[in-house]
Amino acid sequence: MRRHLHAHPELSFQEKETAAWISQKLTSWGISHQTGVAGYGIVGVIKGKNPGKKVVALRADIDALPIEEISPVEYKSQNKGVMHACGHDVHTTCLLGALKILNDRRESFEGSVKFLFQPAEEKLPGGAVHMIKAGVLENPVVNIMLGQHVYPDLETGKVGFRQGRYMASTDEIHLTIRGKGGHAAMPDQIDDPVLAMAEILVSLQTVVSRKTPPDIPCVLSFGAVKADGATNVIPSEVLVHGTFRTFDEDWRKTAHRLIIQKAEAIAQAHGCSCEVVIDKGYPFVENDPEVTALSQQAAKEYLGEENVVDLDIRMTAEDFGYFAQAVPSCFYRLGTRNEKKGITSGLHTPDFDVDEKSMETGTGLLVWETICHLNR
Repeated sequence: MRRHLHAHPELSFQEKETAAWISQKLTSWGISHQTGVAGYGIVGVIKGKNPGKKVVALRADIDALPIEEISPVEYKSQNKGVMHACGHDVHTTCLLGALKILNDRRESFEGSVKFLFQPAEEKLPGGAVHMIKAGVLENPVVNIMLGQHVYPDLETGKVGFRQGRYMASTDEIHLTIRGKGGHAAMPDQIDDPVLAMAEILVSLQTVVSRKTPPDIPCVLSFGAVKADGATNVIPSEVLVHGTFRTFDEDWRKTAHRLIIQKAEAIAQAHGCSCEVVIDKGYPFVENDPEVTALSQQAAKEYLGEENVVDLDIRMTAEDFGYFAQAVPSCFYRLGTRNEKKGITSGLHTPDFDVDEKSMETGTGLLVWETICHLNR
């Protein structure tokens, strides 16, 4: 299943064939479900004994990334420029396997298992927020939610957990600096938006270094600058694109205001203007302490204490944060690394792959955690 998904990746909001294939699998196993939720999302419920007692939801994302795969594997992506470089094929496969097991053993647990195959995790505004708006956390109401994500820094057979704040919020920052350009040899006759841009980028770092409360992790980075001039031509417009990430919603709002104020003021001091557009992205992921503690204990029972590790916070982002803010949740990591097999590449790289043995761990643990949450 994983190799089929890996060979046929689809980008965010375009997962039509992926969703159809998942639906076909579920139907063949007699698992009822709803398709076309918030785009190409799929939702369903497996009812155990006393199905209204408690509802645990399991989520897997199904979209891929705009990356050209270079791995020589036989299941290499057949869709040019598109690749499962973040392990969503693994997430989907583990959830499918877990659902087959749980469906075959409905008499072994109380309550219900709701499952979500979510589109568009990789692209703002993210599929999670659309699924929530579509009512996936209602009818029946979800009490607990679990999410699993591959982790190439951790060897196969191990998993990692963290209670509380785990992954950062993410916002996209877009700056457009405009002013009078002209001949580079006559700076007295122009405003120089390039120089204004340089000062803005350096000065904005003080939002992080001097204004951020010391107990709140925060990152402001700019990865794209376009000043379409020449050695002797100063352009009249400069475009800048970056990201802002943090772990506190109040500080997030304050930082947005400071970024706008500082960028506009510096541009004005140079005789230029700066248009700031901030596309607000995913909220930070905060794992519920009680749900995470029970999930971690279940993992120790299932895998052995030596195979369960504590995780540090990450400045990467996940739209699972929308679910975690709405329902007590646990988002944890599945080790996929195998140095002997040469499987060591990081997420979002063109040669990313996983040790497929990790799917035994991922599938079985998902089942065991679910049963533990339902029966305890």
